[in-house]
Amino acid sequence: LQRLLRSASGIDDCKFCQIASNKTDTEILLSDDELVCFRDMKPGATHHYLVIPRMHISSCKTLKMDNIPLVERMEQMGRSILEKNKVCSLDDVRLGFHLPPFSSVPHLHLHALAPASKMNLKSQLRYGQQSYWFITVSQGWIEPRKIIQLGLFIYNIARQT
Repeated sequence: LQRLLRSASGIDDCKFCQIASNKTDTEILLSDDELVCFRDMKPGATHHYLVIPRMHISSCKTLKMDNIPLVERMEQMGRSILEKNKVCSLDDVRLGFHLPPFSSVPHLHLHALAPASKMNLKSQLRYGQQSYWFITVSQGWIEPRKIIQLGLFIYNIARQT
């Protein structure tokens, strides 16, 4: 029954769930019991990593207030992978999430990019300060609590339409 439910929900088909359960050849750079970090397949910066929860969460839109510690740990792992890869300035990074429907994979993932100042125009549009669909946590503009509140707000608006 559990397998049927997983299959019906699409989790078995989720690329990131497969990566999190080591069912692909994706190189895992950092991991713990809850999170996995790996390189983005289409990097938007010299250093571009993704941090995902092992548990399937479809997007920041589905986060609840009790997910705040998870988002904070995702941010910390994003910073850790950048430090591990000797990013010179942690002030020149972007850490954030795309709002649906602008996320490429329907599994919550934090982008960790550096150096932000060297991103090309296409990457600036997707991950930069002027992007309307990329919510950042890296510069303190939106804290994890606000990401979740914004996700709940968007979810409630979508339900009304």
